[in-house]
Amino acid sequence: MAEDETGQVPQSPQDARLDSLEERLARVQAKEAERKGEAPKADASEQLGNRVLSTLLGGLLGGALFGWLFDRWLGTGHVLLVVMMVLGVVGAFWSIFKLVNRRP
Repeated sequence: MAEDETGQVPQSPQDARLDSLEERLARVQAKEAERKGEAPKADASEQLGNRVLSTLLGGLLGGALFGWLFDRWLGTGHVLLVVMMVLGVVGAFWSIFKLVNRRP
């Protein structure tokens, strides 16, 4: 196809009509989803944020649970609770670090 002086291929009128139709269709689908009460799909950033949050909470709560159970089993007071919570948080941060630095 022939390029204009900017180096881009000009859009034909039919392409512009298709783009307009796609935009209107997307708006109608969004309104329909809102009417039905469906939540919009999460984008990649939101999914990553949710995964980071769940990893951090899982490490903290999992470490606390295992520390509490070991303290009860061994009768060591609350020493293992604190140690396992710290280990859980450190493990969670390590997992988050690996997750965030993963290449797409």
